Amino acid sequence: MVSVTRAVFGDLPLGAGTVEKFQLQSDQLRVDIISWGCTITALEVKDRQGRASDVVLGFDELEGYLQKQPYFGAVVGRVANRIAKGTFMLDGKEYKLAINNGPNSLHGGVKGFDKVLWTPRVLSNGVEFSRVSPDGEEGYPGELKVWVTYTLDGGELVVNYRAQASQTTPVNLTNHSYFNLAGQGSPNIYDHEVTIEADAFLPVNEVLIPTGEIASVQGTAFDLRKPVELGKHLQEFHVNGFDHNFCLKGSKEKRFCARVYHAGSGRVLEVYTTQPGVQFYTGNFLDGTLKGKSGAVYPKHSGFCLETQSWPDAVNQFPPILPNKNFNSMKIKDCSLLYSKANSTWHTEGARRSQMQRGN
Repeated sequence: MVSVTRAVFGDLPLGAGTVEKFQLQSDQLRVDIISWGCTITALEVKDRQGRASDVVLGFDELEGYLQKQPYFGAVVGRVANRIAKGTFMLDGKEYKLAINNGPNSLHGGVKGFDKVLWTPRVLSNGVEFSRVSPDGEEGYPGELKVWVTYTLDGGELVVNYRAQASQTTPVNLTNHSYFNLAGQGSPNIYDHEVTIEADAFLPVNEVLIPTGEIASVQGTAFDLRKPVELGKHLQEFHVNGFDHNFCLKGSKEKRFCARVYHAGSGRVLEVYTTQPGVQFYTGNFLDGTLKGKSGAVYPKHSGFCLETQSWPDAVNQFPPILPNKNFNSMKIKDCSLLYSKANSTWHTEGARRSQMQRGN
């Protein structure tokens, strides 16, 4: 049984609208989502002792989400990740996008999908958000109608994306939640054990644009096919962290792509997706300057993201980002977020295995 409740979260400045919060709850999971950016603001999951903790980074009040912040919990688009130099060619025409990340366009531009008010519709087991992105928004061609649906089924939170364009346009949607399975506000994620089922990754240049090479993970820091403890792994390979696309085997049906385990709590995050890539980001640019929920600060490596999506700069390098005029989410139909399943065992007797399923 799933309950869905609706409440006011806050008012936008200058009478620009009211932001609502929708709380989905089952006996295994509670998730809060607001209509500003389709943002997941809280996600409570039980540990092996049955104690629930919020495992996503974010803010207590609307004002936190309106300030400059690193996309905590939001749906990003029209195109997630980076587009080199903010330009691309389509049908013989060059399009110039808003530049907001060094020389590149990131996560849809200056005012992407994370910075707009969506229209909600309550469902029996979730909530659907919709909006129309007008032709030319942030430089992108064509009008784009978008629907993002969050539904809860027992312990599984599913996120589906659907879109319809008036003309051919690049689309790449994902959810940008930052997780810390020890509980948000914990100082780092070094004790998290990470597995990503990918045989290849995309090397990047100094501004984090793929070089065009599809490289094998074998013998590199990017070989996460077997579980590694993150802190020890970063030290062993002398890397600052991850902000890279891992190449998945695309599928029309959702399939397993990643798993993160936290031994201290017994919580597990499992990711399932239909997408061809997952961006593994370890919060390298978090710097402790933002005050989060319950007064928490978020220093470097205090949260991680697993953003399922098409490959970065795909519109310039990897053609599958371009769908036809009418499409179903560019095949973005992901099983996404999380759950705590009681009465199964992990490592110690009585541990609860929190299987969190996510795909953005």
